[in-house]
Amino acid sequence: MSDLPITTSQLPLRQAVTELQPSAIRAFSAAVANIPGIIDLTVGEPDFNTPDTIKAAAVTSLEQNHTHYPPTPGTAELRQAIAAYLNEKYDLNYTADQTLATSGATESLWVSLYTITNPGDEIIIPTPAWPMYMSMVKAAGAFPVLVDTSSNHFVLSPELIEQTLAEHPNAKAIMLNFPSNPTGVTYTRDEVIALANVLKQHAIYVISDEIYAELTYHGRHTSLAELLPDQTILINGLSKSHAMTGWRFGMIAAPKFLAPSLIKVHQFTITAVPYIVQDAALAALTVGKNEAEPMLAEYKQRGALVHERMQAMGFEALAPQGVFYYFAKVPAWLKQTPSEFALALAHEQAVAVIAAESFGPGAEQYFRISYATSQDKLQLAMDRIEQYLADHRG
Repeated sequence: MSDLPITTSQLPLRQAVTELQPSAIRAFSAAVANIPGIIDLTVGEPDFNTPDTIKAAAVTSLEQNHTHYPPTPGTAELRQAIAAYLNEKYDLNYTADQTLATSGATESLWVSLYTITNPGDEIIIPTPAWPMYMSMVKAAGAFPVLVDTSSNHFVLSPELIEQTLAEHPNAKAIMLNFPSNPTGVTYTRDEVIALANVLKQHAIYVISDEIYAELTYHGRHTSLAELLPDQTILINGLSKSHAMTGWRFGMIAAPKFLAPSLIKVHQFTITAVPYIVQDAALAALTVGKNEAEPMLAEYKQRGALVHERMQAMGFEALAPQGVFYYFAKVPAWLKQTPSEFALALAHEQAVAVIAAESFGPGAEQYFRISYATSQDKLQLAMDRIEQYLADHRG
């Protein structure tokens, strides 16, 4: 053994952690935040305030001294409300003991992955996808299998999933997200049925991240949990539907055999969601269950505004089908990568958008706009993007 002193910087870390990279979205947003007059269209942060009835429930919670340890999976009343909300909204059939309150959908995803994966397991992820999916899979010691959906308008087709499962027959799970971050695309009921018909023939979990379900623009959202209840780990939450990003409330609904294991992992991760948050969530899921409706109407108007302006400028993009994201291709004539485009646009015109390279295969030429801001700001941002194009056309 060496006699030289060992510094703490020499102590080893978990390899998966050393390989993780910080969020490119948040890093870029922070890097351009101090540009004078910047219009920030980067982070998926609703610009609405949490509804008053929900805030009032939190105040009452404090006044009633709900400041002690709450039940790990959530109070009995809250778990019943989670089941009732999901059942009513999406034609599901959950009971309270199949549900779990988490600290945001992000924790829901982590608990789900950690519960079902072993080191080296393969997890299928259709891309473009939220970069956190890939990072979480790697952190759990599993291997992400990325499936490019760009040739099919960013929708995973039955043929493509069949091909992927043939190439990876031992895949442990598939992670799906619809409506989608970053593409704004969602699945029709027929498309969800077609996917379910393939997946039910395989011994594979489905981690279905449906956090944006209430922000579906056309028709009612169809959950995979309706069609594959024994395979699906359903992820949802209140951050986007109820403008509660800072409250950090998520929820899981899962098959009966799996729920106790999910609760166990959750317990050893954070113990429990704070009482005040659980009480606020209870109000959101009951008296506030339809609070997303006025926000949805506004997002649809904003999406239409952005699409009309971007199409007039010549950008290649699909019309938004949900959420508040617009996914556009950088014009080839600019001869810029998405990262170069985003950086130049921020510094030259004070508009911040997210380069999409980190969203995986199929996103290499794209950038994402979050239109979770006022229509006045969006019109100004569109004017500035138009000026940027004019300046670079020479």
